[in-house]
Order: sequence, then C-alpha cells, then structure tokens
Amino acid sequence: QVHFVESGGGLVQPGGSLRLSCAASGSAFRFLGAGWYRQAPGKQRELVAGIGRGDNTNYADSVKGRFTISRDNAKNTVYLQMNSLSPEDTAVYYCNVATGAPLTWGQGTQVTVSS
Repeated sequence: QVHFVESGGGLVQPGGSLRLSCAASGSAFRFLGAGWYRQAPGKQRELVAGIGRGDNTNYADSVKGRFTISRDNAKNTVYLQMNSLSPEDTAVYYCNVATGAPLTWGQGTQVTVSS
C-alpha cells in the first residue's frame, strides 16, 4: 500500500512560484507513474502533470510551460515546480498514480494565489 504526504503549498502573489513535494511510502512507488492533481472549489479534481517510470512527462494545457514535474526515486518523492502562478491555479494539490485507479488520497496541500 502506498500513502502520500503532500507539502509545500501556501499563499503566493500572482506571478510567483512554489515548489510542492509529495513523499510516498512503499518501495513500489518507484515503479509507478506519478501525477499531480488539483481540485479547486466547486470543480472536479484534475490531473495537471504526470511523470512515468522513465521520467517522461506530460502536462495539462493550462500549466504547460509553467509547471515542471520531477521525481527522486531514491527519496520516493515527486516534486511540482510551479512558476508564473495565477489566481486560476488556486486549489488543493494532491499526488497519486498517474494512470489507472487512484490509490488512497493524501490530505493535499493548499495553494492560494492572490494579491
């Protein structure tokens, strides 16, 4: 069983940057594709970035060119570097597997972009 603990969120001004971290328990995680999701108030949870076992990445159009996903398998950790943030990026951010049925969700980390 894999469990996720997200961190790194906070309040940031428009145009600012944040780096999110997701620590995963369980050695099997390094063999799984991983993804960062977000859920804004009143909206469905959406996948914004994914990274495969071979470090291939993909992004939602809304974040392409601004967000970068990476992973450190030695630390069982996935990162999301977010630049040029806008109020539309305000949401709770979660990590999970990138494909297939999601595993148990963590508590997420709140990102608020506001002046």
